[in-house]
Amino acid sequence: MQTNNNCIVIFGASGDLTHRKLIPALYNLFKFGRLNQFSVLGVARSELNDDTFREKMREALLETEETTPETLDAFCSHLYYQAVNTSDAADYGKLVPRLEELHTKYQTNGNTLYYMSTPPSLYGVIPECLAAHGLNTEEDGWKRIIVEKPFGYDEKTAQELDVQIHRFFEEHQIYRIDHYLGKETVQNLLVLRFSNGLFEPLWNRNYIDYVEITGAEAIGVEERGGYYDGSGAMRDMFQNHLLQVLAMVAMEPPAIINANSMRDEVAKVMHSLRPLTQDDVEHNLVLGQYTAAEIDGKEVKGYLQEKGVPSNSRTETFMALRCEIENWRWAGVPFYVRTGKRLPARVTEIVIHFKTTPHPVFSQNAPENKLIIRIQPDEAISMRFGLKKPGAGFEAKEVSMDFRYADLADEQVLTAYERLLLDAMKGDATLFARTDAVHAAWKFVQPILDYKEAGGRIYEYEAGTWGPIAAEKLIAKSGRVWRKPSGKMKKKV
Repeated sequence: MQTNNNCIVIFGASGDLTHRKLIPALYNLFKFGRLNQFSVLGVARSELNDDTFREKMREALLETEETTPETLDAFCSHLYYQAVNTSDAADYGKLVPRLEELHTKYQTNGNTLYYMSTPPSLYGVIPECLAAHGLNTEEDGWKRIIVEKPFGYDEKTAQELDVQIHRFFEEHQIYRIDHYLGKETVQNLLVLRFSNGLFEPLWNRNYIDYVEITGAEAIGVEERGGYYDGSGAMRDMFQNHLLQVLAMVAMEPPAIINANSMRDEVAKVMHSLRPLTQDDVEHNLVLGQYTAAEIDGKEVKGYLQEKGVPSNSRTETFMALRCEIENWRWAGVPFYVRTGKRLPARVTEIVIHFKTTPHPVFSQNAPENKLIIRIQPDEAISMRFGLKKPGAGFEAKEVSMDFRYADLADEQVLTAYERLLLDAMKGDATLFARTDAVHAAWKFVQPILDYKEAGGRIYEYEAGTWGPIAAEKLIAKSGRVWRKPSGKMKKKV
């Protein structure tokens, strides 16, 4: 299916996100016939021209994508470049004739998608500079703007940024991107829940014991030490990605499947999160920072030895939190969420732990029923339950029913950025965060930020382990345990 004809303007076109994610995503959409009448205008301070920009993007695509010379040439012919001082409103005047030229050439009816692949300091500047030249108005076609994370640094700055952008763009024009929501398995979670009568009767406090959400990374901060130190695990992963995933797990069925209804339900979950008290941040929160260790025979640095990280940094590279949702469906069901760097595996997954049978007839150690939804890597869904172990007696053994997206060999599964870019061009905001949900998320995590600011404890953990011992104790207080997944979804993990 083809999208509306449009010009995609990428601010920060000389940066890493553009050549690693955005251009490859647009190339694959083009290759599979999802783009027709379109152009891409790269914008940055670097003094490039159309030809040099095309050559750089060509090199990036040859490194990462399966290409043919004909398709690559055809795609690159749609790429253009304009050097602009993105902090100078007057310099944006250069975009007016370029966009008029491209809209005329490709018959795109003035439709323009702006993508801010820039430092967050420009998120409020770019909309104002575009508006100074009338590039935000929709008299001659739709105008939409994609904002990358982080959307603010805390509750106060998120509100200030929101006010800045809304001065020049309406809410229906603003697309706050979270690439986690573009992952096929996250979207399939909604289909799994709302298209199957099997799960809905069980998806509540009567049958679910607890919910576990893990976003683990095996790598450290790599070359991003300077950026990460101003962010930390809470801002980098929890406040946006994992809270959005939590909302997808907990939301009520929407009245209809459209952007407004879906995002209404997400916002309700965010507003229903039980506010964190001082007791919560002291006893239901664990923050950690990885230290040097040997992994697979190789010495790895601790966080404080990473490039760009101050030697006295108190930035957390791990966090675990017990939280609850105060509504009819989830009252009393704990949600355990953890994320961290330098953990044993790269894996993001949701585990729904169902309550055990009221009376263990066959075994005191009967397997727990679990529904495991693997978001990345090796996207999969696995149902775990007990069956009789072969042989004498009636000992129950855990078995599984598994579905892996890799088994859909003949299906084209869009990557997160491919899906989200396509949705933005189509005007479908379902998988983009809305302003009220963003503010509710920041309001929820603000006590954690205040706790850190006040000198809250940061535990150490060795690189290559599942975080501080305190995180194990956090969940063990209620007689529960964290699942320790591997990077691959096998028949039994």
